[in-house]
Amino acid sequence: MYPNCPSITRTIELGGLSKHQLLQRLRERAIFINEYGEMLITDEKFTTSETKYCIETVEISVGSLGFPNGANTAEIFERAKVLGLYLCPLELGPYLRLEYIEQPEGNTGTSSQQNQAPRGAITVATETLYDDDDFPKGLYLRRINGDLWLRGYIADDLHIWNHNDHFVFCLTK
Repeated sequence: MYPNCPSITRTIELGGLSKHQLLQRLRERAIFINEYGEMLITDEKFTTSETKYCIETVEISVGSLGFPNGANTAEIFERAKVLGLYLCPLELGPYLRLEYIEQPEGNTGTSSQQNQAPRGAITVATETLYDDDDFPKGLYLRRINGDLWLRGYIADDLHIWNHNDHFVFCLTK
């Protein structure tokens, strides 16, 4: 269990770009965004910092948080908090995608099971903007057939994440 488990730490620089500039930078780098990702980033509640700053992150599996049989989002986030991890600012998703270009391939040639995180996805642990189950809850990173993606996702409070699903948390507030 964390911190005595496999994990990946990264230092990511955020801020200094408007939402428009951030979307432009993603397009310039040939990073694809799904409809839910666009919906989330273009929402008025999605904000970006005018000032640059750095965040230390850790990527770990749901199982490494002590959930060998998986858990829902609230359980995952509560356990992370107990372990000294913090939710990330929503703007981390696009910046992390811009930085993390060596993500391993997530497509195994078989279709993903519906209502589960795709194989190889890394979900950014963030607060949700709205309680509406039809509005994207957050962002995840994925590489599919060599293409980098920043994707939004929809999940309700009952969704159970698998033990091998990966999340990114912040090491400091």
